[in-house]
Amino acid sequence: MQALLFSAHADESAVLTVILQQAGFSVRSVRDLNLAIEAWPEKPFDLILITLQEDKVRAIKQIEKMRMHTAIPICVISDSLTEDLQVDLLEAGVDFFVQRPYGVRYLLAQIKAIIRRCGGVPYFSLPTLTQQDLTLDPSKRTVVVGASQPKRLTQLEFRLLYTLMTHAGQIMPAEKIVEHVWGYSGEGNRELVRGLVQRLRSKIEPAPHKPHYIITEPGIGYYFNRYED
Repeated sequence: MQALLFSAHADESAVLTVILQQAGFSVRSVRDLNLAIEAWPEKPFDLILITLQEDKVRAIKQIEKMRMHTAIPICVISDSLTEDLQVDLLEAGVDFFVQRPYGVRYLLAQIKAIIRRCGGVPYFSLPTLTQQDLTLDPSKRTVVVGASQPKRLTQLEFRLLYTLMTHAGQIMPAEKIVEHVWGYSGEGNRELVRGLVQRLRSKIEPAPHKPHYIITEPGIGYYFNRYED
C-alpha cells in the first residue's frame, strides 16, 4: 500500500512516516500539495495524511481539488478542531481527523480502521455491464464503445459510469452521485461532479459537446441514456 504524507515539520513528518510504515504503507512525503495534485497519477496512493498549518482555508481548497481526482481516504491532523473546522473538513471530503497531541496507538488504529472500511467490493467481483453498444468491464476497468478499442478508466470515472449504468434511465442528483462515487455526503459538490462527467464524456462520447450516453437534466442531475437514437 502507498501513502502520501504532507507535513511542513520535519520532526513530525519522520514520526508519521514510521507510524504509516507500521500500518503497512510505503510513504511518499511531499512539501507542496499543489505540485502533487498537478502531477496526480491514476492510482498513486491508498491513503493521504495531511497535517494542517495556519492557512487552513488554503488546505481545505487543496483537499477539495484532491477529491476531483480520487476517492481514497484522507486523514487530517490539526492543533485545534473547532466545530466549524470539522464541518469544513468533512464537506471538503476528509474521512477522519485527529487533534494534536495524539497517541501513536490511537492514530495507528484509526488508520487501520479507515482502510478496512474503505476497502469496498473488489472490481473483479462486479458483473460486466452492457447498455446499447457500450460495455463496461469491471475486472479490467475498461469501457468499449461500439467497435472501438477498450479504453481504461480511472477509479472515479469507473465508479461514475458504473453508478449511472446500474441506474440507467434514472436521473441521479449530484449529491447522490458524490455518495456513490466518492463515498461521502455530497451536498454542495456540483462542480466536483460536473468536472468528472466532462472527463468521462471525453472518453466515451463520439461528440462530447453533444452527449449521447451521459445526459444532463438541467437543475436536477445526470442519467445514462438507455435508448438508441
